[in-house]
Amino acid sequence: MAANTMRADAALPVRSRIYRTLYESSGFCSRQTLAQACGVSLPTMYQSLNELMDEGLVRFSGEGRSTGGRRAQGLDIVPDARIAVGMAVTEDQLRLVAVDLRLQELAYRKLPFDLTGSLETHEAALPGIVGDFLSDAGLDRQRVLGVGITIPGILTPDHASVFFAPTLGLRDVPLQELTKDIPYPVRVDNDGSASGHAECFLRGGRQNLAYLSLEDGVGGAVLMAGQPYEGDHARSGEFGHICVEPGGRLCSCGKHGCLEAYCSARRVEESFGVDVETFFRGAEAHDPAYENLLYDMLRHLATAINAIRMTLDCDVVLGGFFSEYLQPWLPVLWQYVLAGNPFAGSADFVQLSLLRRHITPLGAALHFVREFVDSV
Repeated sequence: MAANTMRADAALPVRSRIYRTLYESSGFCSRQTLAQACGVSLPTMYQSLNELMDEGLVRFSGEGRSTGGRRAQGLDIVPDARIAVGMAVTEDQLRLVAVDLRLQELAYRKLPFDLTGSLETHEAALPGIVGDFLSDAGLDRQRVLGVGITIPGILTPDHASVFFAPTLGLRDVPLQELTKDIPYPVRVDNDGSASGHAECFLRGGRQNLAYLSLEDGVGGAVLMAGQPYEGDHARSGEFGHICVEPGGRLCSCGKHGCLEAYCSARRVEESFGVDVETFFRGAEAHDPAYENLLYDMLRHLATAINAIRMTLDCDVVLGGFFSEYLQPWLPVLWQYVLAGNPFAGSADFVQLSLLRRHITPLGAALHFVREFVDSV
C-alpha cells in the first residue's frame, strides 16, 4: 500500500506510527508524506524519526522524482536491523530459515533429524544447530530476535506442551525439554498454524482464509479478517483429520479415512519409497502407478476442500512443500472440486500459497518479526 494513502493509528506514539507506516509502505515515502500519513507536523515527527535512524532502524532510501525543485529523500526501515530464525521439525528432518524484518530469506538449511518418541535426547543438539546455522551464514547473533519452532501436532493452548503429535509419536510432552538451552527467546507453534499466519501476512493480513498445509502430515489454520481463529481448545484447522473415506486407510492418529492418510508426502513414501519431487516427475512422465496415485490423492483432497468451503465459505489456500509441485495439476483438482460442490460456478477459490517454498519455517519466524514491529 502506498505511503500517501496510509493513516497510522493515532493512538500510537509518534515513534511507533512512523515505524509502522514505513514498515507497511510499498511506495516511495518522503518525510512530508510520512508526516501526513502519521497525522503529525514535520517538527513533531523529526525527533522520533532521528531516534529511529540513530538506532539503525530507519534509513534514507534514495531520492524521488524531480518536480522542478530539490528532490525529496525517501525513507524506509532497515530490513536486517533484526533477524528471526524459524525451524520446522518433521519426523525425519529439520528445516531452518533466517529472515529479516521484511521476511526476506537470508539463509536456509535442511538437515536429517529424528524427533520421534523423545525430546530429551535433542535438548543439547538444538542450540548447537542454531549456532552453527547463524555462524555459517555469517549472521550477527546480536540481532536475533528469537527462534520459532513448528511441530506437526496439537499443542496445549499455552504452547508449553505437545498434546498430541501422531507422526512424531509424542503425547503430553513438555516442550521445555526441547527448548530450554536455546539462548534466544523461543516460541513453539503448530506447523499448519504458523504457515497459515505467514500466508495471511503476505496477502495483506485482513481477509478470511483457510490454509491447508500439505507436508509429511496435513494441517492448517483458519484466519478470520486476518486474525487467527483457534477454537475452544486451540485445535482449529486440523484439516488433516477430516474423514474423506469412511473406513478407509489407517491414519497416524489411529482412525481410518483421514485426509492425512490419503494426501501427504508420507503416503507417497509408503507407496513407492521415493520423495515428493521424484513422485511428481514420474506422474508428469505418465508413469501409470504414480499417475493413478496422484489422481486418487487429488480426488480425496477435493473432498476435504469442499468440506472446508461449505463450512467456512472462504478461499482455501494450499501450502507446504507438497504444494510446490501442484501447479500443473491445479486444473485437475479444480475439476474434482467443481464435481463435488453444488454451489460453486468456479473453483478459483482454491489457490496455491504465494510462498510455497520454506513457508513453514518462515511462519515460525514471523511471530518474532511481528512482535518486534509492534514493540517499536
